[in-house]
Amino acid sequence: MRRLTLRQLVVFEAVARHLSFSKAAIELHLSQPGVSMQVRQIESFVGLPLTEQVGKKIFLTEAGRNVQHAAKNISAQLTDLGNALARLKGVEEGQLNIAVTSTVNAVATEILAGFRSRYPKVSIHLEVSNRAEVLNLLSENRIDLAIMGQVPDGLGLEATQFMDNPLVVIAPIDHPWVGRTDIPIAELANESFLVREDGSGTQGAMVRFFSARELKIHQSMQMNSNEAIKMAVQAGLGLGIISKQTLEMELMLERLAVLSVEGFPIMRHWFIVHRSDKLLSPVASAFKTYLLAESATLVQ
Repeated sequence: MRRLTLRQLVVFEAVARHLSFSKAAIELHLSQPGVSMQVRQIESFVGLPLTEQVGKKIFLTEAGRNVQHAAKNISAQLTDLGNALARLKGVEEGQLNIAVTSTVNAVATEILAGFRSRYPKVSIHLEVSNRAEVLNLLSENRIDLAIMGQVPDGLGLEATQFMDNPLVVIAPIDHPWVGRTDIPIAELANESFLVREDGSGTQGAMVRFFSARELKIHQSMQMNSNEAIKMAVQAGLGLGIISKQTLEMELMLERLAVLSVEGFPIMRHWFIVHRSDKLLSPVASAFKTYLLAESATLVQ
């Protein structure tokens, strides 16, 4: 082989990202032997091994890390080239690649529906995950935009606030505190709480809130979705703290109640986020403009 191909770099980038030949094959809709052959061809070209296997785990060699870095840069440049060319065609059609944290999924879906009705020829690829994974997708330039809570500083991201996100304490409808007002926050120490997983923005906000008040609460169970927490609270397994914007159905059907607790709601905010160095496609740029202009009327 006299030269590398773009296809080979795409295959190796997937292997390096997953540290798995089988997962890369699934993502790229290839056979595992086909993926292995592409990597072997790159190794033949560079004259060095790119991966090594220790037990059942795959690790990148130093050469592999260098090839991965180059592959990611080439992919980002091609994406920017595609966006620049798409600008010449306008916004009537194209694809929006967006990720949202699971907490904001219901809000984001309504916003995307409104955008899609305005631009019916646009296709949308939506990833729903936790905060850590959404930040990872942004870091790897695999999405155009993200909708999430506050982002950390120093990651090279541009975040624009567009909506409030109040966090409230929820309880089963037959909890003795339902109907009380101004429940002292200290009483929460006597209750069990169902909380989001480590890395969740909701969990981080809850920890900061109680730490600032030097209050320790009992976390009886960790769960990786708001739906799981809502179901567990309904079953009487404890109290929860989640976004009020995820509770419309449960409150309407009187399956859950929002407690009136001192210091609540914890007021957070939703942001539309992209890499600072990202050249947004016409579709992504149009969606950001649409979101900022109409978010106040889209979700009541």
